Amino acid sequence: MRNTVLFGDCRNTLKTLHGQITTGISERPRMCVTSPPYYGLRDYGGEEDQIGQEQTPEKFIDSLVEVFRGVRDVLTDDGTLWVNMGDTYYNYRSDGNYPKQTVSKTKQDLPSFSPARGNKLEGLKSKDLIGIPWMLAFALRADGWYLRQDIIWNKPNPMPESVRDRCTKAHEYLFLLSKSKNYYYDHESIKEKAVGERWGGNTPINMDNTKDGDNQFSGLTRPRKMVYDKRNRRSVWKVATKPYKGAHFATFPRDLIVPCIKAGSQRGDIILDPFMGSGTTAMTAKELGRDFIGCELHDDYGALIRKRLGLYASLQTGGTADTDDSD
Repeated sequence: MRNTVLFGDCRNTLKTLHGQITTGISERPRMCVTSPPYYGLRDYGGEEDQIGQEQTPEKFIDSLVEVFRGVRDVLTDDGTLWVNMGDTYYNYRSDGNYPKQTVSKTKQDLPSFSPARGNKLEGLKSKDLIGIPWMLAFALRADGWYLRQDIIWNKPNPMPESVRDRCTKAHEYLFLLSKSKNYYYDHESIKEKAVGERWGGNTPINMDNTKDGDNQFSGLTRPRKMVYDKRNRRSVWKVATKPYKGAHFATFPRDLIVPCIKAGSQRGDIILDPFMGSGTTAMTAKELGRDFIGCELHDDYGALIRKRLGLYASLQTGGTADTDDSD
C-alpha cells in the first residue's frame, strides 16, 4: 500500500497501517518526517481529543509520544524519525490559561482560544517559554528512541512580533531520532558547499577532510593547505517559510524536507508523515523518487491533497480506499 493517505486520528490510522504491514498488505516505511501541531494551535475541525489542545503541556507530550510509538512500530529496523517542533510561551489570564504561540508558522496559526482550566499550570509563570521541543525530544528518548541530533531551522523570514523584552523568534527545532543504534543515514547525499576556515593566511581549509596530524603545527610552521568543494552538512539549516494557498496551516517547507528524505532513505523507499496536512511531504517524496504513506485528521484536506498530488494519492477513510490509484 503505497502513495496512500489515511484520514482519521493518526493514533488509530497508524494501528491500521501496522495491521496492514503484519498481513502483508503494506510495506514498512524507511523513515518518517513530520511537523506535529503546535501546543495551543487554533481549532479548525472540531474533532474531539485533537492533538495540540490538551489541558497541559505534559498531556500534549504524552499524545505525541503515543503517536511516535506507533510510528516506531511500522518503521524498518534501520528507520529514522525527523520531527519539527515549534515552542510556546505561557500566559496566564484571570479567565483561564492561554498558551500563546510565538514561533508560529503563520499569523493565522496563533491560538484563538483560552482552554477551560480553572488553575494555573504548576511550575509555569506568565511569559515563560514552555520548552515544548526539548520536552518532546527527552520524552521520545525515554520511550526508546535514539536521540541523535538537534537541527536548528533558521528562518530568514520569521513572523514579526510586537515584543520589546526579548528577541523575535526566528528558529525552530528539527530532531533526528532513530529506531535502532544502527540506522540508515546517507551523509554524502546532503553534503553542502564548503566555506572553509582560514588559518594563518588566505587559503581555505576544510577540517572535515583533514587527516590525522594535519592540524598539528607549532612555531612558524603553517598548516597544510587543503581545499574541498563539499563538506559534511552543518546542523543549522537556513530555510524560508513558504505558505500554500488553501491550507489551514502553513505548509512544511519543501526545502526543509528534502535533506531529511535524501539522508534517511533511498529511491523507491516509503516516506511516512502522520500529520500530512496539505501533502508537502508526499509531493517532495515523489519528486525525489520515493513513495509515501500519510495520515491526516481533517478529511477536508482531501481535495487539496488530490490537487497537489494528482493521481499519485489514494485517499482512505477508516482503512477503506476511496480510490484505487495506489501502486
